[in-house]
Amino acid sequence: MLNLPNILTLVRILVIPFFVLVYYLPYEWGHLVAAIIFTLACITDWLDGYLARSLKQATKFGAFLDPVADKLMVSIALVMIVAQPQFQFVSASSAMFAIPGFMITIPAAIIVSREVIVSALREWMAELGKRTSMVVSSIGKVKTGVQMLALIVLIYCDASTNYCIIVIGYILLYLAAFLTIWSMVIYLKTAWPEFRVQ
Repeated sequence: MLNLPNILTLVRILVIPFFVLVYYLPYEWGHLVAAIIFTLACITDWLDGYLARSLKQATKFGAFLDPVADKLMVSIALVMIVAQPQFQFVSASSAMFAIPGFMITIPAAIIVSREVIVSALREWMAELGKRTSMVVSSIGKVKTGVQMLALIVLIYCDASTNYCIIVIGYILLYLAAFLTIWSMVIYLKTAWPEFRVQ
């Protein structure tokens, strides 16, 4: 059960407390190091799946643990970003602006809500013996990539970050939220015939 892919997944979970601690350290490099830790976690997310397939070490424990690790990392990162004081930045005209807190809360709420709905849907389909019909779509993979990139950018940002980088992070997160809704609709369409039968 503790093969290499599963160990990588466990490490991704165990590193979460250190990721949170570094993010809140009162040092200029805190957010940068936190962003690096999150980036490495994203790499191990891809790596453990690749190793499980290439080494033929896929296990039921790994199939359970991998999505748990992913959702923990993403959910905690979103909570940290939402809880962060409003990002303030100076525009080209040197006027001070602040991004309202709800602007980050909306996409974060959409992403977390989607994860809850899709997880419940997968569990329900598994009870019907049709878990394999809920495979990850290509849109889901694109969504994950955009979402991780958005989180890396926003974890890196603080009140002193150039406003262009902050805006890019927000745009990416809203794009991820859009793709999140799109992928959820695909899952719901797949399960819809079962809803009609029940």
